[in-house]
Amino acid sequence: MMTLNEQAYEHLKKMITEDQLSYQEIYSETKLSRELGISRTPFRDAIHRLVQEGYIDIIPSKGFRLHQLTKKDVVETFQVRSALETYCAMEITRAYTSRRAKRLFRELHFNMEEMKEILETTQSIQDFCTYDFQFHVEIVRYLENRQFSDIFDTFMYRMQRLALMSLSHPGRMEDTYREHLAILETMEAGDTAHIYDITLRHMDVPRGINLEDL
Repeated sequence: MMTLNEQAYEHLKKMITEDQLSYQEIYSETKLSRELGISRTPFRDAIHRLVQEGYIDIIPSKGFRLHQLTKKDVVETFQVRSALETYCAMEITRAYTSRRAKRLFRELHFNMEEMKEILETTQSIQDFCTYDFQFHVEIVRYLENRQFSDIFDTFMYRMQRLALMSLSHPGRMEDTYREHLAILETMEAGDTAHIYDITLRHMDVPRGINLEDL
């Protein structure tokens, strides 16, 4: 059972990720906690945790507002992603003949089929982004490294926002599909000589797009 602090955190995070709060408004902690029926202490703890994770910014003597992404956010986010995902992809490639790796490859192929269907039918950026992100989550979680997963989870909201921004550019969804396929096929082949560069290139392209957009 979740503690009051965890419940407050999950509730506020859900409001943010489901666009129930506005980027244009400054929110009073006292007023919002009262409106939501959450006591001040767990609400304040949730606020501080969301600040640390980059969801919101504190406005002294006023309250808080949703965090507006900056170029520094883009650079830092992709540095973290590149470090984590290139390492994980390399480890998977080294273990490409193992039973666990082959199970992962099957899951990633299913993911690719879903992405391809979206490209051929609805062209929904939101739906495509869901599978795009799932592809990367599966690669990081393959190692079963709790520290890696915690770091990745901390940046998850920021990464999803940046992904939606880059995928909205014409042709980027198609390019993303091809880049994912290249990563998957390189891991399946056990090609340790090329997996690092192929994975890193996949990070560099959207980073450039995001920096141009901000």
